[in-house]
Amino acid sequence: MTAAQEQNQQLQRRLQQDSIQLAGKTIYINPFLYWRRFDSNTDRWLREPGQLTEEQIRQNRSRFYPELAWDLLDDEARQVKDGAVEMFLKSLELISTFHPELSSGQLLEVERKMAITKKRSFERWVEKSFRRRSKLENRERRRFARDRFLRGWSEWLAQETTHQAIVPILALLVLSAVTGWSLGARQAACPTLVLPSEQTGIR
Repeated sequence: MTAAQEQNQQLQRRLQQDSIQLAGKTIYINPFLYWRRFDSNTDRWLREPGQLTEEQIRQNRSRFYPELAWDLLDDEARQVKDGAVEMFLKSLELISTFHPELSSGQLLEVERKMAITKKRSFERWVEKSFRRRSKLENRERRRFARDRFLRGWSEWLAQETTHQAIVPILALLVLSAVTGWSLGARQAACPTLVLPSEQTGIR
């Protein structure tokens, strides 16, 4: 089998996982396969977790994760699963928007296949999204701290009392530098007398 054929088979397998055949039509269950038809607001709504209310997500937890004991999950795992539930709800809303002809029974088939094939990929997507958000928040915090530090210094330097304190310090530094230079120049002008080694030896 050639590399091109193998790649084509992998693509076909992925498309089978990302789609379902209903009434002779191919319905994509991967929401990102509709991205060409998104506007920027829809794209942001899909990609950013936290767009749906907590109540909506809580009500649909058992719909997509009937096997989970939610009370036993730690906070991080619960956030990831909640994010995946949000992705399920958003995906179903997009599919029903782009395929308004689907009946409730057909949408239920879409939901079932999605729950089987997309669960782990949605969780991975949410984990990556949380990591990106955390990096952005850390970068923003560092930038804010740097701006606050620089602003504090600039405000301190602009104060009249700071000017009054800095002037004598600068004068003292200049005086110290001039004194050090003059002592160095004086020593260079008067070198100490060094006797030849033969004359300093004991005869």
